[in-house]
Amino acid sequence: MAYPISIVIPVLNEAGHLASKLQALQRLRDRCQLLLVDGGSHDNSLEIAKPLVDKVILSSRGRAIQMNAGALQADAEILLFLHADTRLPENGIDLISQAIAEGFHWGRFDVAFDNPKPVFTLIAFMMNQRSRLTSIATGDQALFMTRAAFAAVGGFPGIALMEDIAISSKLKILGKPCCLKAKVLTSARRWRQNGIFNTILLMWRLRLAYFFGADPDDLAMRYYGRR
Repeated sequence: MAYPISIVIPVLNEAGHLASKLQALQRLRDRCQLLLVDGGSHDNSLEIAKPLVDKVILSSRGRAIQMNAGALQADAEILLFLHADTRLPENGIDLISQAIAEGFHWGRFDVAFDNPKPVFTLIAFMMNQRSRLTSIATGDQALFMTRAAFAAVGGFPGIALMEDIAISSKLKILGKPCCLKAKVLTSARRWRQNGIFNTILLMWRLRLAYFFGADPDDLAMRYYGRR
């Protein structure tokens, strides 16, 4: 079957949330290819995923590594990289197809959190505005691109953290992103678990360190260690 879009979903130990997230994508299976890339889960993520996706791919751990592995086995000419805890808007696939048809090489959605507290609305607003100003997207915003654009920039750099920023910086050379106003809904659990202020402060410190040339492996140890 020829698919217009392949959706690549990297996971690691997501059993507690995976079934509901994949169930939400079942309505797209006649239009999209679903590829789940597991980075070595030791829970039952694989068993949950197998009946709900078109391909299960085993990979080394690391979001960039996993997404590259998924892209290599994708059949479509448009690639959508979707975090396991992020949900697409109802018309998300149509919006992506339209953006590519209009000549964009890549793009992303606005983001919203699954928590109604005003502070999360503010965080999402700032993330979306910063992305528009800088043409840099985060993985939470559901990056999409043509296969040709993915190949032109060499895929995601094989780094342990900031792979979304790194590939956005390369894709900008090909053209501006399509910044879709439709919102993907992503989980606020990271922020709740670690504290909102602490998470904001940590992310800004890591981004600043990356900007000044810090080793992404060291940044990943700081990020995942804090989590």
